[in-house]
Amino acid sequence: MSQGPRGREAVPGGRMLRAGCRAALPRRPPGWAPLSGCGGAEMGGLKRTPLDDLHRARGGKMVPFAGWSMPLHYGEGHLQSHLHTRRYCSLFDVSHMLQGTLTLLTNEKGGIVDDLIVTNAVGDHLYVVSNAGCADKDLAVMRGRVAELQAAGAEVHLEVSDNALLALQGPSMARVLQAGLSDDLAKLSFMNSITTTVFGVLGCQVTRCGYTGEDGVEISVPAGQAVELAEQLLGVPEVWLAGLAARDSLRLEAGLCLYGNDIDETITPAEAGLLWTLGKRRRAAMDFPGAAIIMAQVKEKPKRKRVGLTSVGPPIRPRMAILGPEGTPVGTVTSGCPSPSLGKNIAMGYVETAHSRAGTTLAVEVRKKQHPALVTKMPFVPTQYYMAK
Repeated sequence: MSQGPRGREAVPGGRMLRAGCRAALPRRPPGWAPLSGCGGAEMGGLKRTPLDDLHRARGGKMVPFAGWSMPLHYGEGHLQSHLHTRRYCSLFDVSHMLQGTLTLLTNEKGGIVDDLIVTNAVGDHLYVVSNAGCADKDLAVMRGRVAELQAAGAEVHLEVSDNALLALQGPSMARVLQAGLSDDLAKLSFMNSITTTVFGVLGCQVTRCGYTGEDGVEISVPAGQAVELAEQLLGVPEVWLAGLAARDSLRLEAGLCLYGNDIDETITPAEAGLLWTLGKRRRAAMDFPGAAIIMAQVKEKPKRKRVGLTSVGPPIRPRMAILGPEGTPVGTVTSGCPSPSLGKNIAMGYVETAHSRAGTTLAVEVRKKQHPALVTKMPFVPTQYYMAK
């Protein structure tokens, strides 16, 4: 994944480190002071993003979300917003997410930075920008690890950004964005990034990624120009604003995890089906936290696995019991909703490995009644990530 720090082009051969799922947690570092205007300001105990006034003016239904005032949906409603994103493209405000630049200038000691935040080898001369959500305590831990690595001789630097973050997602994203981009978007592959000018706004970090399964970008933009850029994009008729409700149903159709629901500190990559996050060298060296447990699960198979479920009837919701053929509990739902794209219920959860094979018929307990559910491969809706030729 290629990524450059602000004001520089992406480093050839570099990679951007980014979780496949993100936690919606406070993004400001300790000691943070509110920005002028509405960006980051607090209202009724809730922080506001730089786009708060724009959301309200355009009919956004604002709700508390992880300490922030965020739009749930707009006048079109959740269903239409979801389907519009799949057919055209939508603009999401994800400015509540932390953004930081991790710069590794040298890596002479071989993988010295690997232990910092990843279980994969990251290579030399690396620039990383992460838009992953991060609580203050986690940011403090990360800063502590950077200090340790610096003491060990690594030239590692961490800078936290106060930019706004906009996500433009959907099949027509490339055509819409290219009209205002100073670079050739066709050269930018999934999970790679460039610093460029977007509709006249200088110094934007554009990363081809997102949380919908569609081709999309996330644009890190100076907070003071976030409204200007959003209005430029919304000036294109096929670009709609979308809120938290569509974001959640889209990510679930794409089989993407939500931290705190589908993964947390008690769940291993083997259980969650995320073994791709473990690099070959790290597997062999077993030099990362939890290696003994995780590698034993790789060899012997974990006792539980994350699976997809589909059903008809009442919607499947988190924390519902998943039942085996005998009606006994074999797992728990972690995420679930009616799928706007498929017209049936979808969910993910963890079940005993013996019941995890695709095609297995189980049941979900909804209001004390059992309803059939089928173990289904994910993603439920095929992803459309773009890889440059």
